[in-house]
Amino acid sequence: MSAPASRTRRYGDEAIATPANLVTIARLILAVPTLLLIVDQGSSWLTVSLWFVLTTTDGLDGWLARRDGTTRSGAFLDPLADKFLVLGGFFALGINGDFSWAAVIIVTVREVGISMYRSFAAKRGISLPARRLGKWKAFFQFLAVGIVLLPPTYEWATFHDIVLWFAVGLSVVSGLDIVISGYRQSKREAKDQHAV
Repeated sequence: MSAPASRTRRYGDEAIATPANLVTIARLILAVPTLLLIVDQGSSWLTVSLWFVLTTTDGLDGWLARRDGTTRSGAFLDPLADKFLVLGGFFALGINGDFSWAAVIIVTVREVGISMYRSFAAKRGISLPARRLGKWKAFFQFLAVGIVLLPPTYEWATFHDIVLWFAVGLSVVSGLDIVISGYRQSKREAKDQHAV
């Protein structure tokens, strides 16, 4: 009995106009007015609804990419959209006084620093894809913003702080996890080259 045929890719690695990329670009475009509304209105049913749409559609573009085939443009655009949305949300709530600026700065340094580290590692042939810890980090970052925007939980300042600093802690730990993974890969490659 022959093995089942593998799923056919609808798009090649170099494709740009894919359904997944269109969703990602739509998220980026919608993020701008959403963040401006957050600064202007703060907690409201409109801002939390827009935030919910932006955060949940992250899973949609991922599903489309897995269905149709991942692309280089998608690998660049998807994390860019996530970082823009997270950092934008953190800065908007920092401006409004809902988030500690210390938390905003730590998360910003982590996100920018790890992006630069991944870029540096890629030039050396080291691949550092998203890890499970990073996915949990993103979930709690989005959640930290969402509970501030949700009108029924807006007054829960202590709960906001708990979720915010848990998200910050996960951001730092997941960042260290990526750095350690990159270090181990580079050590293995150096060892393999020395053995040859």
